[in-house]
Amino acid sequence: MLTRRPVPGGIGRQVSWDGRSLGAWSAELEDAGAVINLAGRSVDCRYTARNRRLILESRIESTRVLGEAIAACQRPPPVWLNASTATIYRHSFDRPMDEATGEIGATPEARDAFSIEVATAWETALDRAPTGPVRKVALRAAMVLGRHGGVFPVLRRLVRFGLGGRMGTGRQYMSWIHAEDFCRAVTWILDHPGIRGPINLAAPEPVPNATFMAAMRRHCGVPVGLPATRWMLEAGALVLRTETELMLKSRRVVPGRLLTEGFRFRFPSLDSALDDLVHRKGGRTGENLDTDFTDSHGETPVS
Repeated sequence: MLTRRPVPGGIGRQVSWDGRSLGAWSAELEDAGAVINLAGRSVDCRYTARNRRLILESRIESTRVLGEAIAACQRPPPVWLNASTATIYRHSFDRPMDEATGEIGATPEARDAFSIEVATAWETALDRAPTGPVRKVALRAAMVLGRHGGVFPVLRRLVRFGLGGRMGTGRQYMSWIHAEDFCRAVTWILDHPGIRGPINLAAPEPVPNATFMAAMRRHCGVPVGLPATRWMLEAGALVLRTETELMLKSRRVVPGRLLTEGFRFRFPSLDSALDDLVHRKGGRTGENLDTDFTDSHGETPVS
């Protein structure tokens, strides 16, 4: 694993890189079976000028330098999976967005112009990387639900404190994927050489925020949750040093290509995912990736 922050005694073999310049780490790509680039500074912050620069550069620079390293390989990896985001699609209530028909673009109501800029620049860097016949896939990941990190534990705490009502109008769609299905989908893509280009990693049933939060309350055994108006969310986001776009943009994203190509979800519905996450005992494959996929902090598995 290439990482900006090696952890003594961490999982697997760790190799240090800075995510922006070529170095001794490049040799790790020779004869590798695959490269999966998850690098990117967390978007869970205020979009100050400094944070915007770090968010954008951490994605573009790591993608660019990986392309250079792969291009220089004598025996390059056959496949390169690069992180992207389901946020690339237009703020949408009226229809689902898949890879074939989904519209890409910012919406003033969602205040997502910066996020769209980052997503499109990220995928452009991947497309332009001069890696010849290497198969390239952009992973347009939705919110990953896992028990030990990311958004699910945060939402569960809100619900248990009685704050698990709808956010804003509650009409905005939430696209999501169970952490186990995320890992299974990545493995499935590696095993299917016909898959190239962008692919949505999202469960087939996105739901409105009000429906999502009601399901959270039901599975957590909390009958009531106070709603949060937009002005309350704006105030809370300021205190928590985050942005309301993460809560209010409508992401109605569906996994068109995964379904068409035959991938089968273990947790296709929100109820099945929450039942597993709230009530299951013990661990399972995917628990080490319980995080929002864009919060990966520079991890690039090389296998």
